[in-house]
Amino acid sequence: MTRTTNMAALAGLSLMLGGCAATAVPRVTPPPTSSAPAPLNPPRVTQNNALVGRDANSALRLFGKPRLDVSEGAGRKLQFAGSACILDVYYYAQRSGAEALATHVDARTPDGRDANVDSCIAALRR
Repeated sequence: MTRTTNMAALAGLSLMLGGCAATAVPRVTPPPTSSAPAPLNPPRVTQNNALVGRDANSALRLFGKPRLDVSEGAGRKLQFAGSACILDVYYYAQRSGAEALATHVDARTPDGRDANVDSCIAALRR
């Protein structure tokens, strides 16, 4: 083979491989962004205890000042703590303009293990 033939073969091979590489990389289009607030979709109530379905003032009357009072978006969390347990109460309005009610309650020991919600409520009321 001559030098010219080698160069032509190399050029042809380069074009073929270049064409393959160009089709192997997919074009990624980022999803559109929206500045509109997320719709109000409160969690469904799935628990039954002394706090679920009641407003935040009910918990404040039972336990006093919370350790944390955090609002984020449409939700609010009150956290109460004692030596026996930590109780997190989550509040959401079930529809726009309605009062936020407790929809979920979590309880854990100070070292992070799950605790019984009703037992924690009783311990914090003392």
